[in-house]
Amino acid sequence: MVAINPGKFVREVRREVAQVTWPTRRETLISVIMVLIMVALASVFFLLVDQVFASVVRLLLRLG
Repeated sequence: MVAINPGKFVREVRREVAQVTWPTRRETLISVIMVLIMVALASVFFLLVDQVFASVVRLLLRLG
């Protein structure tokens, strides 16, 4: 059975957090902008694909 020591756990967590390299404000802003651009591009892509599929289905239903 492993004994749980809350004090040791907190010390280890603080030591690990101190080793983390946090992004700068500029890096975070650039990442957010890149994500927003990619979301916009993906949205437009899927809108176009949806419109093509809808047109094909409408065409097939008119023929049938």
